[in-house]
Amino acid sequence: MALVCVSLALTNKNPPMNFIADQLLQYNGTDPSKPIYIEIKGRVFDVTTGKSFYGPGGSYITFTGKDASRALAKMSKNDEDISSSLHGLTEKEIGVLDD
Repeated sequence: MALVCVSLALTNKNPPMNFIADQLLQYNGTDPSKPIYIEIKGRVFDVTTGKSFYGPGGSYITFTGKDASRALAKMSKNDEDISSSLHGLTEKEIGVLDD
């Protein structure tokens, strides 16, 4: 269910793609004048339209301004899973990111 909410909020907008972690963190929903971004497998998505999910107080705020690939593959909201690393994931978990 969590992944369905995530995919519905992803837009086709093309935000700048060359972010380093500190730069991406600026788009974590805490500044209302900036869009909200998450990164999945090296691709940045604008999730601003899902502000109620990704903005302050939202259930997916832990993903915003970060690469959440591992967490989304595992369907986890644990801080230790918020990472770009796919190392050690099962094929099924990695497949979730391709859906």
